[in-house]
Amino acid sequence: MRHKDDNKNEAIFQATIQLLNEIGFSDISMSKIAKRANVSPSTIYVYFENKEDMLKKLYLNVKEKMSLKMLDGINEMTPIQAGFELFMSNLKDFVLDNKDYFLFLEQFTNSPFIERLCLDESIGYFKPILDFVERGQEQHILKKVDAHLLLIYCYYPVTQLAKEHFKGTLVFNQEKLKEITQMSWDAIQA
Repeated sequence: MRHKDDNKNEAIFQATIQLLNEIGFSDISMSKIAKRANVSPSTIYVYFENKEDMLKKLYLNVKEKMSLKMLDGINEMTPIQAGFELFMSNLKDFVLDNKDYFLFLEQFTNSPFIERLCLDESIGYFKPILDFVERGQEQHILKKVDAHLLLIYCYYPVTQLAKEHFKGTLVFNQEKLKEITQMSWDAIQA
């Protein structure tokens, strides 16, 4: 059995993300990934059972990184509004600093792979965010509706603005973040 090298694993992940963002799911192959990652195709199978296994692990890897960034600086003592503002700022930073990851997640989320791979495993990464929202509801600061609905009002304004930023139609700066944060806060507060 061959020894796994974290650098090769990361190279395979990065090559996959780059290729998916360039050519999409339908045209990607293990041989193209191997070539981009500068490894042999057989090396990929040391790390992953097949393409679906690789995509699932890559998706979970990126979702974990995103959740950790979104939660950075937020804990059970963080005031709700301050935590909400930090959540929005952290999300903006993750998306703008990791364009390839963001585009991969957008593409993956809108593909049939999301259904086939049953990626409920990533839900646990976001449980602290849901707990934070529920704490805000218990304190009567946030609306008493499904916590997922409240998070939609936080997540999608940031991601939609980021898409406009990446297309070059709008600059996603601190002023824009402040504006959408206020609009989102107005929508979710009790």
